[in-house]
Amino acid sequence: MPPRSTRSTRAAPAPAAAPESTRKRRASARVAEASSTALKKQKYASNTPEKAIKSTTKQSKYFGKGEPKEPKGRAKRSKKPKNEYISENEDNPDAVFSDKDWDSSDANSDFWRAEESTTAGKEKISQAIKDFAQKRGTKSEAAEPSEQKDLWREGVKTGLGPGKEVLIKKPKARDPGDVLYNDDTLHPNTMLFLKDLAKNNEREWLKAHDADYRTSKKDWDTFVETLTEKIVVEDGTIPELPAKDLVFRIHRDIRFSKDPTPYKTHFSAAWSRTGRKGPYAAYYVHCQPGASFVGSGLWHPEADKLALLREDIDGNSQGLKAILRENDLRREFFGGIPDDEDKFVKAFVRQNSESALKTKPKGYEHDNENIQLLRLRSFTIGKPIPDADLLGSDAQEKIANLIGIMEPFVTYLNSVVMPDPVGQGSTASDSSEDE
Repeated sequence: MPPRSTRSTRAAPAPAAAPESTRKRRASARVAEASSTALKKQKYASNTPEKAIKSTTKQSKYFGKGEPKEPKGRAKRSKKPKNEYISENEDNPDAVFSDKDWDSSDANSDFWRAEESTTAGKEKISQAIKDFAQKRGTKSEAAEPSEQKDLWREGVKTGLGPGKEVLIKKPKARDPGDVLYNDDTLHPNTMLFLKDLAKNNEREWLKAHDADYRTSKKDWDTFVETLTEKIVVEDGTIPELPAKDLVFRIHRDIRFSKDPTPYKTHFSAAWSRTGRKGPYAAYYVHCQPGASFVGSGLWHPEADKLALLREDIDGNSQGLKAILRENDLRREFFGGIPDDEDKFVKAFVRQNSESALKTKPKGYEHDNENIQLLRLRSFTIGKPIPDADLLGSDAQEKIANLIGIMEPFVTYLNSVVMPDPVGQGSTASDSSEDE
């Protein structure tokens, strides 16, 4: 039998485990743990001389003696706990103090004064806001009459607060007064509208005064239609056309113009064999306060028509000069100048000098005896009409009389630029001889 081993068969005891080291908490964990508890205002202990409370002697500007201004914003402050305050005692950070432990002198500090009077401050601020709004409303009401006439203009401030709307009543047509609207006369309100348009030549203004525009436009259209009947009597070549074919638009073409105003400040109409448009010479009536006139002729004719006129003047200038020499024409359109060829030619050239050439036209010499007439690019005559005459009851008779005097001049121009067929012209002359 083998000898018995003296080694013990019991298992060796396990070595003692090393003591666990305390794990350090991260700063984020401490912050999260602190945020889970209710926030409390820190009250400094009166027995810590290192960190004394600094009292603010300056009071809040919202609670002064004078009238407070409107605050931009008020930050909410958390409520102060009644019984417990957190101490910052380094020896015992877990110590909790009650109301009897803190110095009562801190209660008189201005540090808490603003919070204690929060309710009274809110009332003062609310009252200040009401007073400010009332004063502002009074100013806007006082300024309303001076700006009311410009409320139609874009960008005008009404003085009202946000959320407020201004309703502008659409203006009605101007009161006609004791003068009635008639088809054969112009109403004074038509002239007044053109004066207002000259002062307020803007789209917003005309849109706001659409009633006045439509009334004045209708008054001018009816005047033109009734005047057509009298013009046809003076010149049989003029057809009876509706007003829409005779009256010019009030809108301006500003595509290539330096003047940005969108509207003309006048009413106008033209009568020719084809209405206001076409290659024929025309009669023209212009209605504008202080600048009305009656005229006729060719304004800036096309190049081929202008060449025909210059050719006729160069070959037979007596045809045009004989018309300019007429007594009635010199009296009404040239200021009653005497029967002197040099004088009435200069008077005619003076009326068309705005668009005349400075030098000789191509194909003609400087020493041509009719060089003054050859330089012209427009052939027109006209006479101003006072506003009183245009608004008078006999305005159409006066205009028709002037058109009768200008009829030979228009007939001459049409015979040169747009001659009648040979058969039609001879028939007309034969019939006139038979009469």
